[in-house]
Amino acid sequence: MRSSTGWRRFLTGGTAALTATIGLVTALAAPAQAATGVPAPVTRYSHTSEPGDSLGQGGSVVFTPRTATITAQGTAESVRVRVSGDAGRWEVELAAPIGEKLRPGVYRDAERAAFRTGRAPGLDVSGDGRGCNEVHGRFSVDQIETDASGAVTVLDATYTQRCERADAPALKGVVKYRALPLSYAWTSDPGDYIGQGAHLTHTGATSTFALRPWGDGVQYDVSGRREYVTALLTPPTGERLEAGRTYRAERGSGEGVAGLDVYGNGRGCNTTTGEFTVTKLARDDDGTVTALAATFVQHCEGAEPALRGTIHYYA
Repeated sequence: MRSSTGWRRFLTGGTAALTATIGLVTALAAPAQAATGVPAPVTRYSHTSEPGDSLGQGGSVVFTPRTATITAQGTAESVRVRVSGDAGRWEVELAAPIGEKLRPGVYRDAERAAFRTGRAPGLDVSGDGRGCNEVHGRFSVDQIETDASGAVTVLDATYTQRCERADAPALKGVVKYRALPLSYAWTSDPGDYIGQGAHLTHTGATSTFALRPWGDGVQYDVSGRREYVTALLTPPTGERLEAGRTYRAERGSGEGVAGLDVYGNGRGCNTTTGEFTVTKLARDDDGTVTALAATFVQHCEGAEPALRGTIHYYA
């Protein structure tokens, strides 16, 4: 069984308050700047409403900084995102249980934020003059970051809210404020040894991620959902990884061939064939890769069944 070390958490909370407006200021400290494939923070609000939902009235909305002003105000204890555009006004409040701070994870049995009791988390979505007297819901936090004062500077979350009763039609939404993609998803063909024919998606709500140098390439580690996964991506000998390129790959890199080795949960390949595509890449001043988006296809031991994956680390 192979193993890897150095797992780390990197999303934090804090205290204090600040309001920031996307469209006017976008001063997020991105993980790095690169000549190609520069990752860009995403700010967006959307929701869909089931028929009979009194709040969304069965409709759907999508707002971006081009169509609305989107602001975030608050701390890791409680953060409020406001959306104001010609097509409507909406407000989402997410709150940790009293005395705690929001961090990546899944928050179940949420109550109306201002009136939450005991150890319940808080959720309150309202808009266009409509709101809930009583909230039943849940939300997931994929990313949350704060500045030195404790004000929330990054938020990536999803929610499900039901008004007045637990079995009411639902409003389901996505809230992104200056967030960068962070996830790992894979699908395995029947007969693939590594993935055993299954599929799974990891997000910040369930899993932790790490990116570090591996030779001239990178090592991407994922821990969560009862899995430990490592993906090694290296360029051909004498080259370095570049955004926009697709590499023919084997387990070990060499002249004209890149290296690809994805393993985990006690299973690995003696030989691999396949390819990977780097869609986005960012480096710091000393050339270390600090943000990466990539896809891969790996065949183990020359077999036809494949493991296919998508990597997003702040890109």
